[in-house]
Amino acid sequence: MEAIAIFLELFQMAGDTLSDFRDYGRETANKNTPQNFMSTNQQRLELLSEEVKQTVQVFDNLGTDEKLAFLYFVYEKMGDSVTPAAPAAAEPNLAPKLLGSEFYDLSEDEQLQVMRDIVDNRDTELSRAYGALTENNQLLVWYAWAQGMGDTVVDLPADYKASEETNRLLPQLEKLDFESQISFLRQVAGEMGYSEVGQTPTQTQKTPSL
Repeated sequence: MEAIAIFLELFQMAGDTLSDFRDYGRETANKNTPQNFMSTNQQRLELLSEEVKQTVQVFDNLGTDEKLAFLYFVYEKMGDSVTPAAPAAAEPNLAPKLLGSEFYDLSEDEQLQVMRDIVDNRDTELSRAYGALTENNQLLVWYAWAQGMGDTVVDLPADYKASEETNRLLPQLEKLDFESQISFLRQVAGEMGYSEVGQTPTQTQKTPSL
């Protein structure tokens, strides 16, 4: 999912340095506990503009594989503007289960299932590991996976065709201003993963597309 490299580019364009981004991740790595996961996510959603909320809702209504494909197509559409961050950005110590051999040694089918489990908030070991991260570290996980697409990480099938819903969402995201795009991307990343606390309304009613 090289689409997620856009997350880091957006933060950099907003004025955050990569160093600051990483330092914040270290300081808050363990703060996304089950007790505050739901409230933080819900509070963040409530603060979004109506336009961003509507875009998030469209994304939430996509099927599981449609969401994964959407992230691919975002990068394909905007890839020319993305400046890859330094490899050190994805530090395994921030998410050892997801950025270590436990994930990378899996088969492509198993890696895809891990991603599906995270998107669907399923109660699995790696989905819990993702859900326990701060949103910044969640972005780092997707960024690291993006860098391995087609090599150490499962790639999108060459013959995959995007659904009509996915194709409609892309221009909707493009119409948002810069800050709204950041808000959207952080929101959808934060909705993923499993927490022992009950999920928010936007994290239910998710159905796989395949």
